[in-house]
Amino acid sequence: MSEHSSFFQNRECEYFPCHETNHPENFNCLFCYCPLYALGRRCGGNFCYTEKGVKDCTPCRIPHERENYRRIISRYSEIMDLVREQDAKK
Repeated sequence: MSEHSSFFQNRECEYFPCHETNHPENFNCLFCYCPLYALGRRCGGNFCYTEKGVKDCTPCRIPHERENYRRIISRYSEIMDLVREQDAKK
């Protein structure tokens, strides 16, 4: 994948930027919803669980930092394995 496809920004989004940042010019919206969320505790991000058990990724900026594109993509095989495991249970 070319570097041109690894960064996208939507400054017109009402939530932009959806996480605090000192560098909005490098805020990547490509992974608006983090694909690593499904990995739960194994995602590698800065998250916590709420009292109701919901994963809260508010302090995490991993999917939104320009330099983390390859980091996210490299974990897709884990996500696919998780999907296969879940589908096998059905």
